Amino acid sequence: MILTKKKALSLFAVISVVIGMGMLSGFSSSDSLSSTPTSEKADLVVYGKIFTSEGNQIVEAFAVKDGKYVYVGDKAGAEAFVEEGKTEVIDYSGKGLVMPSCGNGHAHYSMAYAINTVGTVLEMTDHVDKFFNEIVPAAVKKAKETGATIVYGHGWDQMIYPKDLNYRKKLDAICSDIPIFFSDEEGHKGLANTILLVKAGIMKADGTPLKTDIRGGEVVLDAHGIPTGYLKEQAGTYVRSFIDNEKLFSVDIAKQNMASIQEQLLKEGYTMYLDGWANYFFNENFYKAAHEMDQAGNMHFVLGTAYEIESWMDVDAVLAKAADCKKYASTRVKPNWIKLFMDGTVESGTGFVDPLYPDGHQGISNWSEDELTGMTRKANAKGITMHVHVMGNKGVTRIVNAFVNGGKDEMRNTLVHVYKADAADFQRMADHHIYVTSGMLWHHVTDEAQTLYMRDHPEGMKDKGYPMKSFFDYGINVSSHTDYPAVSASPDDPFGVMEITQTGDYHAEVGKPWWTEECITREQALYALTLGVAKQMFLENERGSIKAGKYADFLLVNKDVLTCPVKEIHEAKPAATYFEGKKVFSM
Repeated sequence: MILTKKKALSLFAVISVVIGMGMLSGFSSSDSLSSTPTSEKADLVVYGKIFTSEGNQIVEAFAVKDGKYVYVGDKAGAEAFVEEGKTEVIDYSGKGLVMPSCGNGHAHYSMAYAINTVGTVLEMTDHVDKFFNEIVPAAVKKAKETGATIVYGHGWDQMIYPKDLNYRKKLDAICSDIPIFFSDEEGHKGLANTILLVKAGIMKADGTPLKTDIRGGEVVLDAHGIPTGYLKEQAGTYVRSFIDNEKLFSVDIAKQNMASIQEQLLKEGYTMYLDGWANYFFNENFYKAAHEMDQAGNMHFVLGTAYEIESWMDVDAVLAKAADCKKYASTRVKPNWIKLFMDGTVESGTGFVDPLYPDGHQGISNWSEDELTGMTRKANAKGITMHVHVMGNKGVTRIVNAFVNGGKDEMRNTLVHVYKADAADFQRMADHHIYVTSGMLWHHVTDEAQTLYMRDHPEGMKDKGYPMKSFFDYGINVSSHTDYPAVSASPDDPFGVMEITQTGDYHAEVGKPWWTEECITREQALYALTLGVAKQMFLENERGSIKAGKYADFLLVNKDVLTCPVKEIHEAKPAATYFEGKKVFSM
């Protein structure tokens, strides 16, 4: 902080009178002093080592009244807010770190809990023989016993399942009279039997192909041009839209899942979360459940929802539906985003890249630049922010062009994931307030996967992955996300993520550290987990940091993750999670 002499003297006078103890490490008095007269007593006062997420500021205490911070500063100043017998006092000194509660800028808890409730979940280690001999037969048996109209599952590993197998015929041999659909662990691929492909108009029952050109996806065909049941990218979502989604995911199931989602979030230390596919089952039941939960006063986190547009849909019709979902908005439900896929994933060869993959292909591009520009213009005009999955650098350039030419800078249009970006695009993101939510945990890569990357990835991406440090270097607002449950071999909790950002690895040491040049500082990681998410969700004036006037959403962490050995960061857990000044989880 650079001060003129006059301003410095003024601040010194304030500090001398109100605090009397001088400056704490990283403490900014102008941001932290109480905005409430000290004659007003607090409901809660907390002492300890407190990381505010306002810069690198560390303070000694804060006071909370009616769910909001009324004082942030030193211990002596906070003591004036204590009323004996009425104010709850927590002295967390020497026990760990006090910090803002975290946010998850993009995940799929709604999908994950729905699948756990209504479907079959595979382990990443479940090989294809087990899939056909045990998993699918058990799922079919359960479906027939319960009268289900779909056999649904999730979680097979596209890296180890053969791409040239006739999955349709193998699934038909197990069950031919009930539709079967299993999505892979990324949610980007699908396996289907004949009856479902017929229902979706992909083929006739006799094997005659009908609709094999799905925009943004691929219906894999055998040597005779007949669908094998293996569906890539948007072809999978297209076929999945023909299952009985209303029965599969009802409002009652959505309500049940909301309670489970909240329990997981609070336990891990999250009180902000943007769901990256809130209409996963092609209905609005998740929106309805969240709205009802908040109206009942039972919601202890802020939920953002993104309405996904598939590349095979009528864009204007879906934009109208997304805008209509604003009717579900409430204090803690923010239905302000649309989500779409620019491309696939670099790891699977469907990311849109330049230079080309070693075999000469470029990946999948779901939208032209003109389409993206027009969609951005229409969405932003409706007060809806773009939330776009993009991996390859060519895809990044295309969507950044669309945001610059069609969007409004103040709408904080967001790139999701970003495996590779070119230097010019980093600068344009910064210049136009384009945000990024990053899977910072994806530097947790096995040696086997790294070997495959070196073989299959384009030049310039073989030994590189998801940027982290570069976003901070360019001044781009970056938030952390886990994409849960998509990357199921990596941690979902904030401190597991944080450890990877420091080392390029995880404590399990499944592989050598990955692209350590992009590792970031602990303070940067905490920013991305807290205030970075709040800014992404337009909540920075209310949440995301410990500052007078904001809601008191904070964690009592059982370790000081700013100073503990780096390989112990993942051991940190919230001893307690507070939301709007109330304890909503404790160990």
